[in-house]
Amino acid sequence: MKKINYIISVLLLFLTAVSCKKDFLNQEPKGQYNEATTWKDPSLIQAFVNNVYQGIPHGFSNIMMSSLVDESVYNAQFGEQNAVKSLITPGDLIVFDLNYWTGKRQRYMSWENEYRQIRATNIFFQNIDDAPIDDAAMKSRMKGEVYFLRAHLYHILVSIYGGVPIITKAYELTEDFTAPRDSYENCINFIVSQLDSAAALLPLVQTGENLGRPTKGAALALKARVLLYAASDFYNSNGSWAGGFTQKELIGYTGGDRTARWTAAKNAAKAVMDLGVYSLYKDGAPPATAEEATKNYADIFLQRSTPEDIFIRYFTPATNEDWDGYNPGLYNTPNGWHGWGSNCPTGQMADSYETIDGTPFSWNNPAHKAAPYKNRDPRFYATINYDGAKWRPRNDNAAIAKDPVGIVQTGYFLKPDGTSIGGLDTRNSILEDWNGTYTSYYLKKFIDPTIESQFVKQDLPWRYIRYTEVVMNYAEACIALGEEGEAKLWLNKIRRRAKMPDITESGIALRDRYRNERKIELAFEDHRFFDVRRWMIAEQAYVDAKTVEIVYPSDANGNPVGPTVYNPTGFPSLRTPGTNVGIGQQRAWLPRFYLLPIKTDEMNRNNKLVQNPLY
Repeated sequence: MKKINYIISVLLLFLTAVSCKKDFLNQEPKGQYNEATTWKDPSLIQAFVNNVYQGIPHGFSNIMMSSLVDESVYNAQFGEQNAVKSLITPGDLIVFDLNYWTGKRQRYMSWENEYRQIRATNIFFQNIDDAPIDDAAMKSRMKGEVYFLRAHLYHILVSIYGGVPIITKAYELTEDFTAPRDSYENCINFIVSQLDSAAALLPLVQTGENLGRPTKGAALALKARVLLYAASDFYNSNGSWAGGFTQKELIGYTGGDRTARWTAAKNAAKAVMDLGVYSLYKDGAPPATAEEATKNYADIFLQRSTPEDIFIRYFTPATNEDWDGYNPGLYNTPNGWHGWGSNCPTGQMADSYETIDGTPFSWNNPAHKAAPYKNRDPRFYATINYDGAKWRPRNDNAAIAKDPVGIVQTGYFLKPDGTSIGGLDTRNSILEDWNGTYTSYYLKKFIDPTIESQFVKQDLPWRYIRYTEVVMNYAEACIALGEEGEAKLWLNKIRRRAKMPDITESGIALRDRYRNERKIELAFEDHRFFDVRRWMIAEQAYVDAKTVEIVYPSDANGNPVGPTVYNPTGFPSLRTPGTNVGIGQQRAWLPRFYLLPIKTDEMNRNNKLVQNPLY
């Protein structure tokens, strides 16, 4: 009885306390704000806008886009190998599924994530005009920023799905939110209109705490990219690749003037060039030496700002994006330096770099094969860590004892008895044997060599758009329009910066030379995945990724005694008879992979959608 009375007394005290504070159950959660509060506070509105950037993923995640095309191989094989075999289906989007366990760059491009952020932009426009922001310039800048973001979100969707529903309102739960896909042409027109609105409102430059936000130049540069894609082969093929698919307006243009499209792309790029805000990095006198050219190219990505920067993403060492988000130094450093060696350049990518005199590299050329890493395009040495490359001192006593200088070792030392010793950066390394390269190459571009990446996170920015891309876009449109002299003028500015000889070809040869130049100059910057699709050369790109086996004939103690042997063609291994080491990763192309499928769940939710061809 005493226990019951005690409980009743406690309850009475609790109810008395509650009655003294009538709003006890109506308290706002700390750190959270309701809609009414948000749209009355300029700082909260800016925070709301900041969140939309999650729909524009940067390229420094653990699985880079380069490993989903012919630039690199992801060495851990976390599902991306099924993507490069064209095995994606509406029920299994693999790394492009928002709910996939890794692949942050790819997951954040997904239909669900992009439309989530598009809804946020629509909410913004429904509220911003009535928001009590006294600073007119601030409100104008915010509106320009969100126009840019909404355009960018739709650009991502259209680039991977084709035409998508254009939604400009935030649906309520009780509304019918089913909507059909708009035509590709309507989507492009909408994106361009959003970017024109953004350019009219955004400042020419951003300063202070607004660094990293879009500018007028960013809006115009994205417009140039969008229009270049729209003028390209894929979107003007009238769905020739799509079998019996009848709604071709969803996947490209079905008529109209293609010359006008190329002209619009050219003019959009030239508008950025004419702003006078940006310039090619080190666009002065050609570098005196190839080594200087290598340093100049490497430095574009090892600085926090350059004259090329148009739209970039900043980071700090405290940036926390889980284990597979931002940490490019750790992800791509060779395993012999205790990195993960995640995105390793393919043999095809390495072979795409010309020799210093502009001659295409070929393993069939005896001189090239005898010394494959000598006298190459200076950008090769800034982009790829290859066997024999001097990088930086090792960070492990066992490694230092074997390599006091810091030389990349992806070769094997073959002893007379047929056994071999793996170099420090192979998958048979004495240091780590689980994260070595399958291709004999590692990515060097973007990695700060002054940072001990095993323990310290670098903080260099990701460049979504840099001026060189705009110049490339301009040159491509000029080539398509037959303005070859103008195209070569600008392409050769880029090549002279790299101390490479001028391009002199014409016609198809010029087009192909341009495409390789773009592949090299913009390597690993998230362009190639889209380029091989819009040029309709994916069938050439999605072939087995090649490697090169490197063998040092050695004495019984593992000391080299003869010329190095390079085996790039997949012949039986010199160190493991009967194996085919020339294939770094098997790949296959099916035309359906030109576009991603709309996820089955989304198709079930919206019965007005039409699935992409061949799925």
